[in-house]
Amino acid sequence: MKPVLRKGKLTRWKDDKGFGFIRSSDGSQDVFLHITALKETNHRPQVGDVICYQLTVGKDGRIHACNAFIEGVVSKSIPITSSLAIVKETFQPQAKSSLMFEVVLLSLLPGLGAMHFALTTFNPIPLILYPVMSFITFALYADDKSRAKQGRWRVPEKRLHLCEFMGGWLGGFIAQRRLRHKSRKVSYQVVFWVIVAIHLIFWLDWLFFGKRLVGLFLSVVFRG
Repeated sequence: MKPVLRKGKLTRWKDDKGFGFIRSSDGSQDVFLHITALKETNHRPQVGDVICYQLTVGKDGRIHACNAFIEGVVSKSIPITSSLAIVKETFQPQAKSSLMFEVVLLSLLPGLGAMHFALTTFNPIPLILYPVMSFITFALYADDKSRAKQGRWRVPEKRLHLCEFMGGWLGGFIAQRRLRHKSRKVSYQVVFWVIVAIHLIFWLDWLFFGKRLVGLFLSVVFRG
């Protein structure tokens, strides 16, 4: 029986026993109504109330009303579906705004450094490399996740890390948040954030320390 919403008037009600009968709007039948079939309400059913309901077959083989509510009476609680819809509507914008804030925060130093680099050396390569490699890295993440779902050969992690190191780490970060891919694997995250740190330290040194940190690091490495 299809769950069609019907309407009728409560013609009999035994409040002490918690059941009664609904006369369908076309007057063709009386439908049994138990108090448990009514959605939460502050209003006790009374004869004459207009009841909206659906039909179901009970264990006794009789037709019963189910998912019923009294017309014009507001339920005490918000339906679960409505609650989920509200949560979904409010959570998504917050999640997107949080991601945008994180992206702006992470890209601020490299962006300023790349612009300063382009102005002082007349070399725009970093300004071009970051967005291009970020797009390529994001696409590789998406492809790898698709391959994982289909049980196909995966994109090697070394290739992903190489693209991140070549300037695509911001695209990798966005992909991790949006696609929920590679974000829980600890070993992968360690390498990823080391790459991010290298880029941030490079531009920090370029802008504020006159490349002394990078020079010191290279001297220590080669002496070792």
